Amino acid sequence: MTEQFVLDGIQKEMSTLTGHLGFYYKNLITGYEYGIGEEEIYGAASVIKFPLFLHILGECERGNLSLDDRIVTLESDKVPSCGALNMFTGDVETDIRTMCRLMICLSDNTATNRLIRLCGFEAIEQGFAQMGLEKTRIRRKLFDRSAAAAGKQNTISPKELGLLLERLWRGEFICREVSDYAIEVLSEQQIMHKLGGKLGENIKIAHKTGEDDGLSNDIGIVYADQPFVVCFTGHDTDVYPWEDLMRRAAYDLYCANSTSLDK
Repeated sequence: MTEQFVLDGIQKEMSTLTGHLGFYYKNLITGYEYGIGEEEIYGAASVIKFPLFLHILGECERGNLSLDDRIVTLESDKVPSCGALNMFTGDVETDIRTMCRLMICLSDNTATNRLIRLCGFEAIEQGFAQMGLEKTRIRRKLFDRSAAAAGKQNTISPKELGLLLERLWRGEFICREVSDYAIEVLSEQQIMHKLGGKLGENIKIAHKTGEDDGLSNDIGIVYADQPFVVCFTGHDTDVYPWEDLMRRAAYDLYCANSTSLDK
């Protein structure tokens, strides 16, 4: 099973699915790229936490923040769904490093909103622009229903985020040490049913997922013998077959890029 055979199969299957679907792939050794709607704009859901995390690392490099800074999350900051902070009674004090790990590894929505409030929308917008992001934007906090009703949506674009992941792999985001730290955190992702769903927990994947009604995303680096970036983004879709494709495609691409696997 060759790389191109797998990619052609992904394209064929995507054409049968409903919704606005995007895909970006890059072999990090050969440089070969393949995309389907890879420069279009998609609903972000929790994938927006990935560039926010990198923005915070940039702010630390610029001296505006430190991962060791202590911040307090108020009871009133807490929002529903993913994460751990809602399990604590009352206000919670921790450092920014812990908040970032909660945001990425457990997709903690309360930690995300607290970090957005800490950074401020204007600084985040400037930080995203410095990272080369144009279509990937944070326009509101998570679970801000009034902002959502007013049409403010967080957005991503698969190729933009794929190229950002490549910079991490090459050690070119700020420096090798910072890039490696970002990869370390992304590799501790606990939501593994998409890119990792068929590959299993023994294959290293540095990634971030996102889910909402009719929406599912997963973007990351898969560490095959020839590592590759893969980004799946989709909304207004039937989530089950879309995520099933992600699982099978990540596994097949891993096989196509691995010489040590018994295929």
